[in-house]
Amino acid sequence: MTRGRVLPLDLDELAACVSCGLCLAHCPTYRATGEETRSPRGRIAAMRAVEAGAEAGPSFLDILGTCVVCRACETACPSSVPFGHLMEASRQAVADRAVPWWQRLAYRTLEHPRLLAALTAAGAVAQRAHLVPGSLRRRLSLPELPLRRARLAATGGDVWLLTGCVMDAWQRPVHADTVAVLAAMGVGVALPGPGAACCGALHSHAGLHGRAATLARRVMAALPGPAPVLVDSAGCGAALKEYGHLLGTAEGAAFSARVFDIQEWIAARADLLPAPMPSHRRLRIAVQDPCHLRHVQKAESHVRTVLRPYGELVELTDEGRCCGAGGAFSALQPELARTIRSEKTAVIDAAGADVVASPNPGCAMWLAAAGVEVRHPMEIVAAAAGLAAPR
Repeated sequence: MTRGRVLPLDLDELAACVSCGLCLAHCPTYRATGEETRSPRGRIAAMRAVEAGAEAGPSFLDILGTCVVCRACETACPSSVPFGHLMEASRQAVADRAVPWWQRLAYRTLEHPRLLAALTAAGAVAQRAHLVPGSLRRRLSLPELPLRRARLAATGGDVWLLTGCVMDAWQRPVHADTVAVLAAMGVGVALPGPGAACCGALHSHAGLHGRAATLARRVMAALPGPAPVLVDSAGCGAALKEYGHLLGTAEGAAFSARVFDIQEWIAARADLLPAPMPSHRRLRIAVQDPCHLRHVQKAESHVRTVLRPYGELVELTDEGRCCGAGGAFSALQPELARTIRSEKTAVIDAAGADVVASPNPGCAMWLAAAGVEVRHPMEIVAAAAGLAAPR
């Protein structure tokens, strides 16, 4: 692979952008600001300038740091520019200056399930004692944290279910509903050990390439064999599907080929889905497409296949635009994220749905913090079929 002189970029990928501007209408930060440097072609121009000798100073860090990395530009681009790869490689080059110690410490916490569980329980107590400042809760889009987690047990070995970090600590009932739905379909679920505690998605987005690669190898070792690896978090699923690119190995590519979004895998077996209970009331369900499901995994249609038997689907009119969550983006760039979210919530309000289905925890928490009624698709299916885990 040809490498750049300053940034670890593939120069052919960098040259693929012809600055046509077809991506602009799809870029959430450009729509929010109208600034060229907040657009995909503006960021690529900045990368080219640094490659040509310009200083990779504070303005360059800001240009990189204000990108959600939603990758909607990739879907819109007629030249198939791999913008996500360019962004992650550029962030890798400046990570020493761009990622502060406290952010690194937070990411390292995600790798330790017991520590994360203890901090979650402490946070839950603080919330209930009204000790968490409202400004902090709004900035981090914190949900009501659970005081304790329900037990999650393996049911077989047909498939693996990635449990992950924040998803397992804060939204374990989604995992429980996923296992229950798969059991009703006759599918046995195996659960990984602590080696799969964190997939490295946030590390990779931040440019912490070495740590992301280490976590990828741990996840792969914790999910051995040929069984499919199912993921009920769209962001984590996108990260696992890119292990081949991250590691640059045949082993990584072979593992990624085993990875499926949970709705993607179930949709191919939709005839096995449990029937809704006779008493089930069909809701109007608006489907929110997480960016990493729509633009990276290209699997957004499967959510609709899975949900169609259980409600009336309502399509949002914004063609799957970003909600502003973007992994850690809503915490690192709160004002810009809120501007992007306000556009999304206006579209959701206009849809007049009873509930919004979101297959990504970050999107779900960020929208819920704005007052949106959000459920994971597996929660909707489990509730309709009478399989829902106790809350």
